Amino acid sequence: MKKAAIIALAFTAALFVSCKEEKPKPKVIYRDTKAVKAQPKKVDSTQIKVADLPVLMDGTKYLIHPVGDIRIYDDSNRSYGSSRTTGSVSYAISNYNRFEITGYFENLKFQHVDSTTLRPLTTNKIQIQTATYLNSLSDRTKKQVLVYTLVDADTNQDGKVDSNDIKSLYISEISGKGFKKLSEDVQELVDWNIIDAQNRIYFRTIEDINKNGAFDKNDMVHYHYADLMAKDWAVTDYKPVE
Repeated sequence: MKKAAIIALAFTAALFVSCKEEKPKPKVIYRDTKAVKAQPKKVDSTQIKVADLPVLMDGTKYLIHPVGDIRIYDDSNRSYGSSRTTGSVSYAISNYNRFEITGYFENLKFQHVDSTTLRPLTTNKIQIQTATYLNSLSDRTKKQVLVYTLVDADTNQDGKVDSNDIKSLYISEISGKGFKKLSEDVQELVDWNIIDAQNRIYFRTIEDINKNGAFDKNDMVHYHYADLMAKDWAVTDYKPVE
């Protein structure tokens, strides 16, 4: 009898622990039908705004300056972007290879090589994760374009615009002008690629059809493309699985 009571007690404890486990954080909270822009927050006194040294994509005439924040903590741990480290402070907010800037930064500033003027990509609150120069398009057509993956709204309504929110696809000229959103609001970007033969960018997004705040197998995948040679980069839907 005592043994049965112990087993029952253990089962109850295990059930209680499992119930207390934290559920995955949703990417969307539907308090309104539109994505909610992040509200201004009190500036952290330990937050420092910095810019990385500029980069110049091969064959272009615009310097690109990534801009973002680093945070220094009282416990001597330091973080930048979404990372956290110990030891000396790192002032790097992005990484760069020949045709792409990656990281978690809040803006880019553009400067023509013959000018001292810096122009911001946007005045909106965003988190840029990648900025990719379409070098093959430039080689063929002389048209110089940047494609961005970024977060532009506080879709989970936690007061922050970060990687826990929905990721979107944007495009601009190499100067940062013509900055435009290609993906639809409240649709998560899945992936994108370039088809050189057509001068098109193809991309997929997923829509939370059942409104459960997560993207899963029960939701709908949308397929799109845009003509990179078109002046307005108009997006066209297509349906390859019908």
